[in-house]
Amino acid sequence: MARRKPYTRFERRNQLRPPHVRGTGDTVFNGFQCLNPECQEFLFVRKTDITEFFELACPACRHVHKYGDESTFYDYELRDLRDDTTLRTGQFSILHDSYIDEATEFKYCIVCCTLKPLGLFDRHAARRSQRQGECRLCKALYNALKNPTRTTDQHREAAQKRRLYMELTGASKIDSATIYQRFSYRCFKCGQDLSHDIQAQSAPRGGNLDHTLPAKFLWPLTTHNATLLCQRHNAEKAEQWPSTFYTDQELKRLVALTGIPYVTLTAAPHYNPAAIDKLRDPTFVDRLLTKFAAYMNEMITIRNRILNATNFDLFAASLKISKIWIDKADQELHR
Repeated sequence: MARRKPYTRFERRNQLRPPHVRGTGDTVFNGFQCLNPECQEFLFVRKTDITEFFELACPACRHVHKYGDESTFYDYELRDLRDDTTLRTGQFSILHDSYIDEATEFKYCIVCCTLKPLGLFDRHAARRSQRQGECRLCKALYNALKNPTRTTDQHREAAQKRRLYMELTGASKIDSATIYQRFSYRCFKCGQDLSHDIQAQSAPRGGNLDHTLPAKFLWPLTTHNATLLCQRHNAEKAEQWPSTFYTDQELKRLVALTGIPYVTLTAAPHYNPAAIDKLRDPTFVDRLLTKFAAYMNEMITIRNRILNATNFDLFAASLKISKIWIDKADQELHR
């Protein structure tokens, strides 16, 4: 959406920013345990320092992790018990190249100044790291502080955006009481008691009904597939695919609670095929564009996301959209 004239100013005073965090808002680190079995050091190495022919020494024990080298952990002999013959002997070794390649990526949050996995930062295409400077938790707390000052127009705009996604996903009316009951009135992630949020059949005053499969990928929120989360974990989960937020054991529990197949929950993030099929209908697309004409920038964002992910252009399905909007969308796409 187009930026509005600021109506509030959020002033920070006495903000903590230790020297080792300054200037690291876009610095990605690879984190891995030293391969020396006698060492407990966990290394954080700037991703840009891991060159093609790397040589990384552990600061604690000086063990060297080097391109082309291996670390051996035991000798083995594979025997056939049927005739007591040796099938194979050798050493069980890990190639340093493979070990470093699989290292988890981390980044400093510029607010809480802690080093966190990259997945805990929302995406931001304009930044070198492709991630926000602040982690999701700090971002959610900041938004919570700012939210009470939102203007009526902003609340109306947010409501219209929700309606747009409801149109796209085909969402239906939610029975909140049923969802709370199914989750035993507790946050699925941490078990926080949310029973005070709902009384009998009234709508919940707190807590959150989460899109188990994100609305960003055009999956609907229904009475059957919603997940009950506390406000903190709902903010942390926002727009994440289930497999990036939950443990495997939690995903298996969600299969039973939401009716979503395990293969869907654990797959790579992907768009709802039923929603994409709806967008192939010119009549539906033209009605959508007319109904939400005041929010064409959001339609452009949705079009470009889908085009990038699936190579399907919903604007091409329209019989009436102006080339001006198509050109604008293409310009946004290639920025």
